Amino acid sequence: MSKLGLAVLLGGSLALGGCMQATLSPVSDASMTPRDRQLLAHPPYARASIPEQFQRHIVDYRRGEKPGTILVDTDARYLYYVLPGGKAIRYGVAVGEEAMAFSGVATVGRLAEWPDWVPTPDIQARLGPYPARVPGGPANPLGARGIYLYQGNKDTLYRIHGTNQPEYIGQAISSGCIRMTNADVIDLYQRVKPGATVVVLPPGQSA
Repeated sequence: MSKLGLAVLLGGSLALGGCMQATLSPVSDASMTPRDRQLLAHPPYARASIPEQFQRHIVDYRRGEKPGTILVDTDARYLYYVLPGGKAIRYGVAVGEEAMAFSGVATVGRLAEWPDWVPTPDIQARLGPYPARVPGGPANPLGARGIYLYQGNKDTLYRIHGTNQPEYIGQAISSGCIRMTNADVIDLYQRVKPGATVVVLPPGQSA
């Protein structure tokens, strides 16, 4: 790429970030397993066009969380994975509707690839009936990865996970969990460590 082309690209990326410097993170399937590629080759849902602001970016990060922390800005529909050197990877997410959204501090208690979905009694009552257990796969609402949020040794029943409805990224639509595109949750999954801190800001408290 020419210097002029690079300058135009960086200029456009900076404009996207507002007060945060933003550059597009390289999109790669290097972190995808052969199973991921097979299952996502022909997903049983329409491919969604994710708005530019909700695509994966590397941004400046001025908050105090240490590298390896996940922070979810509920209002902005962003998830940040904190990197060293005042940077973070910013992903667009779908969050829970206000009455059902999780907020607070948790830890990553469990990680799973293509997890089964076990609908809670509340979800069964509101949205069911569903089978007692839905096997993992591209049609599963949890998508390609599940990152399970715990407080102490107790499962909060909230997760960061993939989705079979990528068209809802950037909205408050879920039953409380934090949804990412399957490509983004695969990317986050291979970075995050068990025991990592997860901070979910409540509505009205933006990063």
